[in-house]
Amino acid sequence: MRTHRAHSPWLFLLPGLLITLAFNIYPFVATVWKAFTDARTLTPGSFVGLDNFQEMLADEQFWIGLRNSFLYVAAVVPCTVVLPLLLALLVHKNLPGIAFFRSAFYTPVVASVVVVGLIWVWMLDDRGLINAVIKTLGFDTVPFLSDRWLILLSAMLVTVWKGLGYYMIIYMAALGNVPRELHEAASVDGAGPVRRFLSVTVPGVRNTMVLVGALSSVAAFRVFSEVFLMAGPDGGPAGEDTTLVMLIQRTGTGLSGRVGYASAISLVMFVITMVLLLAVFAAERRDKK
Repeated sequence: MRTHRAHSPWLFLLPGLLITLAFNIYPFVATVWKAFTDARTLTPGSFVGLDNFQEMLADEQFWIGLRNSFLYVAAVVPCTVVLPLLLALLVHKNLPGIAFFRSAFYTPVVASVVVVGLIWVWMLDDRGLINAVIKTLGFDTVPFLSDRWLILLSAMLVTVWKGLGYYMIIYMAALGNVPRELHEAASVDGAGPVRRFLSVTVPGVRNTMVLVGALSSVAAFRVFSEVFLMAGPDGGPAGEDTTLVMLIQRTGTGLSGRVGYASAISLVMFVITMVLLLAVFAAERRDKK
């Protein structure tokens, strides 16, 4: 370090750079290349051009996965933007025992998504707790895990429930930066709680709402575990609950997995994710003008 001071910073960066190259950049480049090949699990394959993408356009399962992924984003993102903000407002004040509720709301975040998913599967089963309560009230059993739309809705519920605590923490940090004087001035002017929320709180955390929207959009579009546990490896009845990530996993794994075709779907998914992020940030810039 004494003789090569100009190179010293790179010595500190080298471990992180090697990890990034090995586990992020190289897999991404390899996926882009394999998207244009007919590679399989045990064979490297050969270059086939746009054949994988042409096949994708005629693949019914791809369009089902794309539809379900967009439905997931459309249903989950508004909930994960609004509900954690309301939850953060409830636990933001320093009241006796509030730390317990903050910890309770955050507990699902640190729990394994597989464990959380299995718990909800047991609860939503035909002989589970929720259906037992429904039958006790005199109603028929609800097919949460056999109806194509209820499976997707149940998975969305689990995703929102598990993410509430994480986004609540982000909003709590943002609420601490909203000047209290603005709320006091609004109260003096006669604004009620709802008016203060819309006129003071929401503008004060607008940037955080955009951040939460971007994070939840990417997470919802990449959903796998919740739907996989609820619908099973086949994606529910006739594969109607398959998402894009489930299709990639089902197509590209196994000894005869079509890695090239799965890579092509992954590349399309990456492009759509980037478009979603750009749309979110473009809408935010438009609101600021």
